[in-house]
Amino acid sequence: MNQDVNSELQRCREEADRYRLLAEQSTDMISRHTATPEWTYIDVNPAVERVLGYSVDEIIGTPGYDLFHPEDADNLVKRAKSVRYRHGMYTNVYRYRHRNGHYIWLETTSRTIRDEHGEPVEIICVSRDVTERELAQQATRRLARVVEASSDMIMFCKHETLQLTYMNEAAYITLGTEKENPVVFYLDQLFDEELLASLVRPALSHAADHGTWYGSIPLQIPTNPKRTAEVREIIAHRNRTENMKVEYYSIIGRDITLKRKAEEEAKRHQLEMAHMSRLLSVGEMATGLAHEINQPLAAILNYCRGTQRRLDEGLTDIDTVANSMLLITRQAKRAAEIVRRMRSFVKKTEFQRIEFPVNEACREVSRFLYQEAIDHNISFEFMLDESDPKLLADKIQIEQVLLNLMRNAIEAYSDCDKRYRPVIISSRNAGGYIHISVEDEAKGINREELAKLFEPFYTSKSTGLGMGLAISRTIIETHGGQLWAESDGKTGTQFHLKLPLKDK
Repeated sequence: MNQDVNSELQRCREEADRYRLLAEQSTDMISRHTATPEWTYIDVNPAVERVLGYSVDEIIGTPGYDLFHPEDADNLVKRAKSVRYRHGMYTNVYRYRHRNGHYIWLETTSRTIRDEHGEPVEIICVSRDVTERELAQQATRRLARVVEASSDMIMFCKHETLQLTYMNEAAYITLGTEKENPVVFYLDQLFDEELLASLVRPALSHAADHGTWYGSIPLQIPTNPKRTAEVREIIAHRNRTENMKVEYYSIIGRDITLKRKAEEEAKRHQLEMAHMSRLLSVGEMATGLAHEINQPLAAILNYCRGTQRRLDEGLTDIDTVANSMLLITRQAKRAAEIVRRMRSFVKKTEFQRIEFPVNEACREVSRFLYQEAIDHNISFEFMLDESDPKLLADKIQIEQVLLNLMRNAIEAYSDCDKRYRPVIISSRNAGGYIHISVEDEAKGINREELAKLFEPFYTSKSTGLGMGLAISRTIIETHGGQLWAESDGKTGTQFHLKLPLKDK
């Protein structure tokens, strides 16, 4: 009997030794605590030094409660979100003070040991350092909050099916749906068939090959047609743990409804300003235009009176009358052409890109200024590109700029006593751009005035608003070009404009 008891005791000792050996070799911290609010350390395995920096002897007898972060000390009592309960064991994630003074994140599973009366005797805990995991999760949560709060549309799309598996708040709003009642979207619902084939699929392929794609592809929003949006970036995400194949894409888009409205408003404002500028220009040329129209009208009147006298005198030569009618018709066409040019110039129009020859536009504007040039003893001289290049632009607005530049060149001679007064208009096709210059040989413009020349409301004239050159520069820049002036302040001024050609 005694032998059986001794054998059982020996077996228990060996089993206890094995458990102690297992506890001492474990990388997790295994500790025993008093079942009191102080949670004092009774025993702990050597892993405590690696986890908390204390030796076994240092920490035994230490109140464990004192090492909790103040915000996490009562997690178990409050049943915080970080506490989980299962089968009589609690798992808690909390911050705990290291021997060096900083806090680490611990994940502890604890069980209370009770006597036969159900009274707590001690608490056994198994703890591990989960600082890296917790910091990574915090970073992920922060990133998720940033993604959710972003004003850009952010969507996750499956590689194979092209189904959208996630959309942030901005994407839901733009697509006109709600998170509470989600709608399953596929990419073919957000792009028409042609765009999907010609732009979207190549963009996905580029992202798959190079990691990212940048560009601009307009979105089709079936549930919210009043909104305008576009895809700006696509990022490919690969399965790095297995086969490195693309798993899904992050698609980043932007709602540009307000931007488009602002652009349209700015364009309307620019058209209004350009129209006003043309009206002011015609108003300033009113005297010259009236004189120019009066010339063919006076000629018509003279031909009519001459023909009437001949008829009164009984001369009914058909050839003479026919010749008079021919001359009258020619002068009437001349007057009609002057009126046509003026009406075309002042007409309020929408922005219209058409293809037209640059050289002819230069000559047509000079004809519009014919009378003003005569009155100021100005001669137009042309040095135009023989290839006769064509522009794809708003013809009326480009002619408006040319008119402003030519009138400035004419007016530059107003306080100049030179007898020879040329305005030289040249065009040149170079590097995919058309270069047009309007040059005078008057007194020139000094450096201070040259710097202010294109500022709104700046003018050196006694009359005028000083908006002509400012509007002209805006028009040219809207067409993707440049407008600038050069002068030595002594022998004249050159205005240069550069515009991309049709094929550019």
